Amino acid sequence: MAPAPDARRTPTPLAWLAGVAAVALGAGIGELAARFLAPASSPVGAVGGALIDIAPPWAKDAAITLFGTDDKIALLTGMGIVLVLAAALAGWLEVRKPPSGVVLVGAVGAAGSVVAATRPDAGALSWIPSLIAGAVAVATLAGLVGLLRGPAPARYEPPRPAAGAVEERGAAAGSGPITAAPQQPPEVRQPSRRAFFAWAGAAAAGGILAVLASQVRLAGSAVVTAARDALRLPAPVSAAPPVPAGAELGIADLAPVVTPNGSFYRIDTALIVPEVDPAQWKLRVHGMVAQEFELTWDELLALPLEESWTTLACVSNEVGGTLIGNARWLGYPVRELLARAGPTADADMVLSRSVDGFTASTPLEALTDSRNAILAVGMNGEPLPLPHGFPVRMVVPGLYGYVSATKWLVELEVTRFDTTRAYWTDRGWSERGPIKLQSRIDVPRTGQSLDAGDTVIAGVAWQQHTGVAAVEVQIDDGPWQAATLATAISDDTWVQWSMPWAAASGEHVIRCRAVGKDGAQQTPERAAPAPDGATGWHERTVQIT
Repeated sequence: MAPAPDARRTPTPLAWLAGVAAVALGAGIGELAARFLAPASSPVGAVGGALIDIAPPWAKDAAITLFGTDDKIALLTGMGIVLVLAAALAGWLEVRKPPSGVVLVGAVGAAGSVVAATRPDAGALSWIPSLIAGAVAVATLAGLVGLLRGPAPARYEPPRPAAGAVEERGAAAGSGPITAAPQQPPEVRQPSRRAFFAWAGAAAAGGILAVLASQVRLAGSAVVTAARDALRLPAPVSAAPPVPAGAELGIADLAPVVTPNGSFYRIDTALIVPEVDPAQWKLRVHGMVAQEFELTWDELLALPLEESWTTLACVSNEVGGTLIGNARWLGYPVRELLARAGPTADADMVLSRSVDGFTASTPLEALTDSRNAILAVGMNGEPLPLPHGFPVRMVVPGLYGYVSATKWLVELEVTRFDTTRAYWTDRGWSERGPIKLQSRIDVPRTGQSLDAGDTVIAGVAWQQHTGVAAVEVQIDDGPWQAATLATAISDDTWVQWSMPWAAASGEHVIRCRAVGKDGAQQTPERAAPAPDGATGWHERTVQIT
């Protein structure tokens, strides 16, 4: 492929700018189109979701370890960087070796369209936004590169003499041949840099404005937000007990017993938060059951709902990590729904499915025993926030979220572990995910400098559905000392603990360990979160002056 005749006269940074501006406009228009046509299938969301699904487990683990609840922001930032680099390459190719740049951009748009159409939550129009993004980017790139090359010169046409004049010249010169007038060389293209900068700036600004406009609550999102805001949750037939007076120790920097909704951790596979209209929501219960059925939103709210306290924890939580929170949940017991369906005797697992295709494998016995496993519709006295699963999610005490806490729930399939696999078990994590006994030091903070004298060591401990009987603290390599436990709300929640400390000058290492109500002691053996939860004693180093 030969370079364009005027390619060498086009500075490379301008070629990069052409590509970036064109792709910015295309991506922005694509995101805006998605808001109107298929909110769940934005080009960025569809491709990002596919990247999450195909990423190897070690990459997901590393992202959560490095970025925690900001893992999706990190992914979007990384995608943005790659997109800018690819756009700059497309601009360079289109200037140097046309039409390879527009072919590259068009191919990316087409690929995004295929990805969007094949996502688990794809609709009939899901393929259109990415295709629109690609088409706009192709047209814009071609136009901007055309401005860099300048307008095509007019073809030189020598003047034609009148017929009579030809005959007279011929007669005057005798019978010799008539020599044609010499052709003038074609004009060299003159690029219009001023017009290029104007249109490139307009394209980039248009893309940014389109992205901002796409974030405005439109169409489906407005309906979902309005439905949630207007929702008045029914009163529970069984209210959660009040937080005991001795549950909150009131120590600064110690995690509160009840985690506010805005501070509750969020780890899931949804790059774009699904927007589910409760008026259209249905739960399908099927599989190895005597009677399959569907449940609507109104039918769910009409059932006798129960309130309970449950601490949820992410399996990716490192020792001492913060991917854990406690809330008051309102919902309907899953065991009652399963009793209505009638699981067969050989079933041992329930596969829950989210509207975006995520699945979790929950042991059947954990959903049919006495624990407060519910289909939750409320969180801390209000409807579920959208990022936490509105309108319906699962809450199951005693299990890590990856096998139990499915958000945006739409399906329960009664099945078997040996025949069906879930999203994370397909990626090497364990099937059942029981919560490990853990404790954490919150006070003092790592690296904190304290004055010598009386101070306090405090933290939280948990083993949901079993309960915590004791917490012990070790300072440096001294003896283990018993901490004082606060009053736990229940065995399904974490509990605060504290111990007074007469701190001497110097650097000190503080460790903690918990003892469960079943007599088990927290293991010192260090293990990474994969495949079934982190273990080990949490420790902090502090400097006393």
